[in-house]
Amino acid sequence: MIEERRKRHENELHEKYLQLYHNEQCYEELMQMLEEAYQNRPAELRRLDGRREKEPNWYRNRNMLGMTMYPKLFAGGLKGVIEHLDYLSEQKITYLHLMPLLKMPHPHNDGGYAVEDFKQVDPEIGTNEELKRLTKELRKRGISLCLDVIMNHTADTHEWAMRAKRGEQEYMDRYQCYETREIPDQFEKTMPQVFPETAPGNFTWCEEMHRYVLTTFYPYQWDLNYHNPKVFNEMIGNILYLANMGVEVFRIDAVPYIWKELGTNCRNLPQVHLIVRMLRMILEMVCPGVILKGEVVMEPKELPVYFGTENEPECHMLYGVSSMVNLWAALATRDTRMLKHQMDVIHSLPKNCYFVNYLRCHDDIGWGLDEEQEKKLEIDPIQHKEYLYHFFEGTYPYSFARGELYNYDPVTKDARSCGTTASLCGIEKGGFEGNLEQVKQGIQRVLMMHAACMSMEGFIMLSSGDEIGQVNDYDYKKNPDTAADSRYLHRSPFRWDNADKRKKAGTVQYDIWNGLKQMEEIRRQDNCFGETAGISTWDTGNYAVFAIRRTAGNEELICLANFSEYGQNAWLNCLEGEYEDLFTGEKLEMNSVWMNPYQYRWCVKKM
Repeated sequence: MIEERRKRHENELHEKYLQLYHNEQCYEELMQMLEEAYQNRPAELRRLDGRREKEPNWYRNRNMLGMTMYPKLFAGGLKGVIEHLDYLSEQKITYLHLMPLLKMPHPHNDGGYAVEDFKQVDPEIGTNEELKRLTKELRKRGISLCLDVIMNHTADTHEWAMRAKRGEQEYMDRYQCYETREIPDQFEKTMPQVFPETAPGNFTWCEEMHRYVLTTFYPYQWDLNYHNPKVFNEMIGNILYLANMGVEVFRIDAVPYIWKELGTNCRNLPQVHLIVRMLRMILEMVCPGVILKGEVVMEPKELPVYFGTENEPECHMLYGVSSMVNLWAALATRDTRMLKHQMDVIHSLPKNCYFVNYLRCHDDIGWGLDEEQEKKLEIDPIQHKEYLYHFFEGTYPYSFARGELYNYDPVTKDARSCGTTASLCGIEKGGFEGNLEQVKQGIQRVLMMHAACMSMEGFIMLSSGDEIGQVNDYDYKKNPDTAADSRYLHRSPFRWDNADKRKKAGTVQYDIWNGLKQMEEIRRQDNCFGETAGISTWDTGNYAVFAIRRTAGNEELICLANFSEYGQNAWLNCLEGEYEDLFTGEKLEMNSVWMNPYQYRWCVKKM
């Protein structure tokens, strides 16, 4: 290891490890593993580490443009992804998040989040050699690969679980297993349920072991016992193995759930931060070109702890979950006040907080809005949530959306929403009804939503298919393995026949593809999207129009988005002088800006 990094972190790592585990022997085993991983790191990746150490905030560059996809759905597997890299380069993607691709049981694997082998690519998706080849080809194109690291649990068919089922105590100790209901019942008193309708309870009876196993998510996902240092050590080994195959970003799945403690809600506990901090230090010691992205579904004001502090950093970036939710809520209500409030909170966070923003991903839209703020605006939180999920289901009068509910709870009236961006924005409904004007307006909604998302702090991650307006696929209902999970409505095979239409003027695909390309090009070129830019929301005097102000040097950029189907005026009286709309070239004053239905403007001036 490079001596400077070793000295910087070794003492702190030792202190935190013993604080958590009180086991010197396991610590020595961990350090030996780190040394071996460093020695085994390929020379090409060491050169990448060297470049990244000179530019530690590389992921904050305004050139960053992400995309997420299932490799099997996109192109049949890793081999197909390699064959279609020109398509990604055409859009100048720099960050590719492939959904879980490690060996998993079939068919019950929670979309790949039940892992059977952390060091082996699933045979239905590809091979380890193909993964290495893919990472090499991506690096040539300046694209960083992100993979999920599912630290909270394994599949119940993982080798550890299978050996636990055979009664091997060492492996039973890697999970939380109990002979009677006494301790599980105590856990249930304070531990919320993640899926109360589809997977009620937090424990599952294992007949082979004659024990109850902690299973926070689904019964076939056994929670790992991080009280056991062997678990931590071996999971670190798995992560470093993948890093040495060329993975540059790890998305830590379900971060808040990693540590379980009786008498607590088993979420966001202090030990979670010890584990993430140790992981961050270990990566900096062995492979400093690799970074961490956390999946933390919490209110923005509660997120800074997952970034750590300047002296003890944890995650490099997190998902902008609340931004996604509030963008869709604003579209359904034509009211951007909740969106503005959430962005104000985000802008008030410490500067080490950085986000990957997105409109859609592999998952549902969970309507976790800020209820306190809703009440201040005299909005009933429950009625508002019901309106939103019925609106995007398409059952609310005059809704343009087509989607489906996920995890509907008739008791609490809670539900989430599924569907592709194009279908939720009205393209599917307009196309089905043969209404070209509806389709045209749906395209404008898709572009406006992406423009608003791109204007936010952080970088955007597109969901594969959104760039060509791919609509819902209802064929999932024909498959008994997926029929009960409406998330497969938007987890559908990529339509290459439609992708070809991106080059044909007058098609939905052409309009969306080129609209996004124009935004992406402006974002790459304009200094106001740079890492050091100042950013804040701005009052427009109109609830339907959202505004963000960005400044860099002597340049000022105002990003406007009309969330209404009607033309709207925006008044930004404190902004003086002549601005230029970067999309249309129009010259305008900010004291009164006319916005067409669902129009977006990025207006710049020299100060």
